[in-house]
Amino acid sequence: MNFLFLSSHAHYALDPSSTRVSGGAELQVALLAKELASVGHHVVVVGGDTGQENVRDLQGVKNVTGGRFHTGHIGDTLLSLPRILGILHSEKPDYLVIFGWTALLWIFAKVRPLFGYRLVFICGLDTEIDGSFGRDRGWKGRLFEQGVRLADRRYAMTRSQETHYDRLGLSHAPYRSLVVSREKTSPSAKDIDLLWIGRCQKVKRPGFFLEMARRLPDARCTMICSREDIPLWEQTSREAGGIPNLDFIESVPYHAVHGYYDRSKLLVSTSEAEGVPNVMIQAAQGGAGIFSLEVDPNGMIARYGAGFCANGDFNALCEESSRVIADPIALAGIAAGASAMLDEWLDNSKNIDLFLAGLS
Repeated sequence: MNFLFLSSHAHYALDPSSTRVSGGAELQVALLAKELASVGHHVVVVGGDTGQENVRDLQGVKNVTGGRFHTGHIGDTLLSLPRILGILHSEKPDYLVIFGWTALLWIFAKVRPLFGYRLVFICGLDTEIDGSFGRDRGWKGRLFEQGVRLADRRYAMTRSQETHYDRLGLSHAPYRSLVVSREKTSPSAKDIDLLWIGRCQKVKRPGFFLEMARRLPDARCTMICSREDIPLWEQTSREAGGIPNLDFIESVPYHAVHGYYDRSKLLVSTSEAEGVPNVMIQAAQGGAGIFSLEVDPNGMIARYGAGFCANGDFNALCEESSRVIADPIALAGIAAGASAMLDEWLDNSKNIDLFLAGLS
């Protein structure tokens, strides 16, 4: 089969030499594209123009530049459309796959009869289908929600997403996250107590981690916080500079970030909404426990004993983190739970078969 993905920055994750980084949806697109190509499918990723070569083969995936559709400016999007439509005409995909929200989803649903592809939407965040996008993001959010309804295939990463689809009366199939392949390495010294990694967005609530570092002054904290919401990032960066036990890093390339997970005792998530965050998966690969303020996707943290979910109780998150980072036995138990989660839930071969089954 022929697959075409539209993704702003998945090429960063596919290119081992790239020093740039984006988010979890782009990483999942890269992993899904690479795995599909490895089992014999023809896969094209149309990426935003960030100065890369126009056409490249990266890990068996054809990467094509689709213009500046990723900037969020309506003028850039409109100017990129003829190029993207030309790629659709020349590549003739059986499936056009969109991971996460974009108003372009509606446009691709409307032009579908001209090209004959089936439109696939994979939900990234629960908030994409809970009705809030149309309220919070104006006409772009409303177009996106219509695009979700018009898609031929829809995927849910979590049980809560399944519930939202059911409430909307929309069919859906399960999507299980893919894992970055890693060579086995010797265990690293755990010289980071608390690690936070994410794009600087309001939904990630980075301020909670800053406050956590203040409350636990003896904890060695690292925050990798890439720019997205610029005013929020500037405020976060400024506040982080005044916390002596916090190492603030703007970004780390996809291929270099593993070392931070390996060195960490606990990954901390402060997001108010997620699908299945890649940071949690990668933390488990690195033997780090997963501590979350709000989100336990599919109950995996509790089910496998991979960490702790505070269910919104920030005081409990701080208290339990302080206790566990000082308890080697508790840390070992959590690391074993995280390993079991990887073995039983996150198997790339099984999850690719599950994705393909959902297309039928």
